[in-house]
Amino acid sequence: MKMRRYAVLLGLLLVVGVVLSACGSGGSSEQGGSDNSFKTAMVTDTGGIDDKSFNQSAWEGLTQFGEDNGLKEDAGYSYLQSNSASDYVTNLNRLVQSNTDLIFGIGFKLAEDIGTVADQHKDTHFAIVDSVVDKENVASIVFEEQQGSFLAGVAAAMKSESGKIGFVGGEESELIKKFEAGYVAGAKSVNKDIEVDVQYAGSFGAPDKGKLIASNMYNSGVDVIYHSAGGTGNGVFAQAKDLKNNDPEGNYWVIGVDRDQYEEGQIGDNNVTLTSMLKAVDVAVADIAQQSKDGKFPGGEIVSYGLKDDGINIAETNKDAYSEDIKAAVNEWKQKLIDGDVTAPSTDAELQEYQDSL
Repeated sequence: MKMRRYAVLLGLLLVVGVVLSACGSGGSSEQGGSDNSFKTAMVTDTGGIDDKSFNQSAWEGLTQFGEDNGLKEDAGYSYLQSNSASDYVTNLNRLVQSNTDLIFGIGFKLAEDIGTVADQHKDTHFAIVDSVVDKENVASIVFEEQQGSFLAGVAAAMKSESGKIGFVGGEESELIKKFEAGYVAGAKSVNKDIEVDVQYAGSFGAPDKGKLIASNMYNSGVDVIYHSAGGTGNGVFAQAKDLKNNDPEGNYWVIGVDRDQYEEGQIGDNNVTLTSMLKAVDVAVADIAQQSKDGKFPGGEIVSYGLKDDGINIAETNKDAYSEDIKAAVNEWKQKLIDGDVTAPSTDAELQEYQDSL
């Protein structure tokens, strides 16, 4: 009788053990979960997923991560589009409620809302791109944009025949000032007397405004425009292509941003994209997602990407326009930046100090 009771008890213990083992196999957000359970997603800024720049690059990185890990779109990795700033908190909370392990906020404009939602949901991992949020469950992804923009300025000054180049920014901010300051400094390093027309559209999602600004710039004699304006930059490309179509021999160059925008400049047999300042948002997003999944999420840390680790670079796709002398000059300044012989300015004050030293 005792043996029979012992056998029943042993059987029950075995069943409980199997159940507990099964429950433990799913993992948690802290450890990233299994291949089938891990979920990651991103919330775009108002530029949209198809801005051909910043958001699109981030989505490409998240997609690559999903494919590399056998995750299915919408189930394992996804995105929510923000049409206005009021969508940020709503989208972030929707992803939290759907048990998403890692949530990316794409763009500095989401920083405040990421901080708020992260405080409310400490077991969820968050990552902010292009800003710093000092929370234990938030990884802050930043880039040395001023370095790549400096090289873009070198290329612009080398290419310009008029001695006038332009910069079109989206919304004026500390971040976009890094692009502007680096660009002006790079151009002035090649030609201290070059004129740089700087204008801001006041939006990252206004291609019509970008087109109008570009039109005015080109009409004033500017022959190279660098944009850091998200979807607004699409208007810069549109204007350059319109002018090139009507005047095939004219100089209407655009320098793209964030990803290689060579295809955006294609018009018939011509291409108006001189080069692009490459910002490896895709690599950074995939990297942080993999760390989170592997249980190595850098919460509370600032993860920086620059020239030294190929987080920032310059495209050489347009072999016809990006000549060997431009390439040689850019590579020379690139090495100076990497070696620390030159420091690219990132603010108006640093830019003024740099120009005074020339």
